[in-house]
Amino acid sequence: MSAASWIVTIVVVLAVIGSIWLAVLSTTRASRLHRLHIRGDLARGALRAALDRRVDVVRAIARADPDAHGAQALLDAADAAAAADLASREAPENLLSTAIAYADADRRPSELTADLTDAQIRVGMARRFYNDAVRDTRNLRGRRMVRWLHLAGHAPMPAYFEITERVTRG
Repeated sequence: MSAASWIVTIVVVLAVIGSIWLAVLSTTRASRLHRLHIRGDLARGALRAALDRRVDVVRAIARADPDAHGAQALLDAADAAAAADLASREAPENLLSTAIAYADADRRPSELTADLTDAQIRVGMARRFYNDAVRDTRNLRGRRMVRWLHLAGHAPMPAYFEITERVTRG
């Protein structure tokens, strides 16, 4: 064999090894991205469930004492939050948090106060889990290989969910 054929053989072997390495790496990145999107979807469902539970507890509080200060504001804010989809739910949830803070807590039954505290803790945890999933997905989607090879396909870029969890009276 001549020197030129050795060089061509080495280049072809290196190209095949490089192609295999790129295929394996892109497959693992695509698989990881798929798992992250699934994790985000599950976290979004848990967040929606936690927000819906908080809305149900707030409605129960407002119905327990309809004459209490802020009861109608609680119902209105809960209805607005329940009617919104998750993408546009941040503003109604912030209004709900404000209505909870300004409602008359002294006339509230203790079991409903405990339910509300539990619901708010669950909303905070679900929001953190969801935002962690979004952060991880966005970090991976920002990598050069994922962008150049379009490994995310047509999946929309996930968005963070930011709300004020607790409002204190000012």
